[in-house]
Amino acid sequence: MRADARKNHDHLLTVAGTVITEQGVDASLRDIARRAGVGLATLIRHFPTREALLEALLRTSFDELAAQAVALEASARPDDALASWLRDFVACAHHYRGVVKLMVTAIEDPQSALHASCVAMRTAGTRLLTRAQAEGLARIDIDGTDLFALAGSLAWLNDQPSLAARSDHLFDVVASAILRSPASVDDTAAPSPAR
Repeated sequence: MRADARKNHDHLLTVAGTVITEQGVDASLRDIARRAGVGLATLIRHFPTREALLEALLRTSFDELAAQAVALEASARPDDALASWLRDFVACAHHYRGVVKLMVTAIEDPQSALHASCVAMRTAGTRLLTRAQAEGLARIDIDGTDLFALAGSLAWLNDQPSLAARSDHLFDVVASAILRSPASVDDTAAPSPAR
């Protein structure tokens, strides 16, 4: 891609990110083009479909989540790694209102432009969950699909004005339901105090 084309591409992504953060994933493509100072045809030349635009916008965030999972595997306790990654996933999904529905659809559709990034991101979270389960630090009756669904639900809560104030509390409730304290793994240890 030529330097000027790359500059235009990056500018469109920056503006699209701002508009979609404000209005959600169903934001008007005309509005994105207008705010970028270009015609709709120019936007479509760079991103032929809404999904192509969202894939370009979200791929970086999803790839960062996948890379973060790898770094956490190497540097943090399994339970801390999973909780940290889960919180960052929820924040990422909440950043672009309405993206959870797209992510769920993309994972089920191999033809989706978002499929590969969503699958890689879910796989990264699954590895962290499996690692915590192997250490006895996470419940074993859930899998990566369940984790993805719970994280998506938590992100959805943030999108609901009447529930957003409860989102941090509910994150803690869900995280404590997934994770086991080290003391609960050892039958001889005293029970953990209720949270």
